Amino acid sequence: MAKAQNTVFDYEFPKLPDFTQLQQDYSRYFGDFSKMFTNGKFPGFDIEAAMTFQRKNIEALTQVNQAALESVQSLAKRQSEIAREAVETYSKFAKEIGAVSVEDRFAKQAQAAKEIFEQAVTNLNELREIAQKSQDKVATLISKRVSDNLDEVKSALQPKTVSNGAAKN
Repeated sequence: MAKAQNTVFDYEFPKLPDFTQLQQDYSRYFGDFSKMFTNGKFPGFDIEAAMTFQRKNIEALTQVNQAALESVQSLAKRQSEIAREAVETYSKFAKEIGAVSVEDRFAKQAQAAKEIFEQAVTNLNELREIAQKSQDKVATLISKRVSDNLDEVKSALQPKTVSNGAAKN
C-alpha cells in the first residue's frame, strides 16, 4: 500500500544565508573604505573649497533676499502713497462736484474719470518699473552666482598639476 503524503506538515524550512560569507563579502568590499579617509580627509576632495563654495552660495542667497525685501518695501511704500493720493483726489472731487449745477456735474465727472484713468495708468507703469528693476537686480545676482559656481566646479574638476620643482624631488 502506498504511503499517503501529508503536505500540510511536510515542508522544508527555508535555508538561512551563510552569515560568515556575508561578513567576509562585506569586509572585502568595504574594509578598505575607512583607509580612504586618511587624517579625516577624503583624497581628491577639498573640504575647504566646498565650504567656501557653500559660503558664497549663502552670501548670494542673502543678497537676493535683501534685494527682494527692498523691492517689496519699495512697492508697498509707493502703493500706500498712491492710495493716499487717490483718497485726497476723490475727496477734492466730491467737494467740487457738490457745488456745481447738474449740467456741469456730468462734464466734471467725465473730466475727473479721464484724469483718474490717466493717473492710474501712470501709477501702474511706475509700479511696473519698480518691480522690473528689482527683478533685473535679483536675476543679475543669481546669474552671477550661477556663472561663478560653474567656474568653480570647472576648476575643481580639473586635475591638479604638479610644479616642476616638486616633481623632481
